[in-house]
Amino acid sequence: MHFRHEWKFEISESDLYALRQRLRAVARPDSHAVNGKYRIRSLYFDNLSDQALREKLDGVNRREKYRIRYYNEDISVIHLEKKSKVNGLCQKQSACLSVEEAQWIADGRVGWMADCGRELVTEFYSKMCAQGLRAKVIVDYTREPFVYGPGNVRVTLDYQIRTGTACRNFLNPGCVTIPAGEETAVLEVKWDGFLPSVIQDIIQLPGCRAGSFSKYARCRMYG
Repeated sequence: MHFRHEWKFEISESDLYALRQRLRAVARPDSHAVNGKYRIRSLYFDNLSDQALREKLDGVNRREKYRIRYYNEDISVIHLEKKSKVNGLCQKQSACLSVEEAQWIADGRVGWMADCGRELVTEFYSKMCAQGLRAKVIVDYTREPFVYGPGNVRVTLDYQIRTGTACRNFLNPGCVTIPAGEETAVLEVKWDGFLPSVIQDIIQLPGCRAGSFSKYARCRMYG
């Protein structure tokens, strides 16, 4: 499995504007962005004891979480994703889902997953059966993504974070979500073997240190 380094920073609106200008000068927008940004909608899963949430808040060293995600209100491309974290490094696996399959999972109709032939979907099914994983919250936000070749660096600016609990309506673009607390923005930096000094210099912000901000945890608080 391929693991990457990851830093997260909770930033102010003024930091967001400053970083946007700096990044535009040296990095290029992700090719999937439309006018430099896109909307993300995710449906997160947890068990009855909220294990994924508690492990995140407690800073457990080895943890994982599952979500279903699509972009820009386009349900023609939907992915099941598993994000793992080990010793501060992160790794993501994904598998395609059809609209019908995504809706079945949101509804809790999961028997078909056992023999679907997709390893991650089958693994998710086993965790749903063994651990009682169920849909918990919708997380919406806007992302501005930038990429930089050396180090395979990806920098994202996330904001307009919203939350909702109408999980069965996850695929409906009109599903109502609300702001997840006070307006905040998140800087995320991911890279492989090394982080180039030009990117290190760009992301330096007075009084801002890498932390463990979680959009999932924030949305569970307000959803």
